[in-house]
Amino acid sequence: MSTTKPDPVELDFSGVTWEKSPFSGGNDNCVEFGVVDEFIAIRDSKRPEQTPLVYTRDEIKAMVAGAKAGAFDHLA
Repeated sequence: MSTTKPDPVELDFSGVTWEKSPFSGGNDNCVEFGVVDEFIAIRDSKRPEQTPLVYTRDEIKAMVAGAKAGAFDHLA
């Protein structure tokens, strides 16, 4: 698995299946996650035409672990 991220504009997102959190309430006020190549892409559900951000799986694992540990609770 590579840890070097490509420039997101170089990736093809046309085949990505985007997923929202079940806690979003079904509205467009959420971020969406998808897999592109070996990376995780994140986009704003209100602006799907914008180029998504791209992260390695290790970066996403660190963010999820921090969220589970309460590291970002002050942001809500």
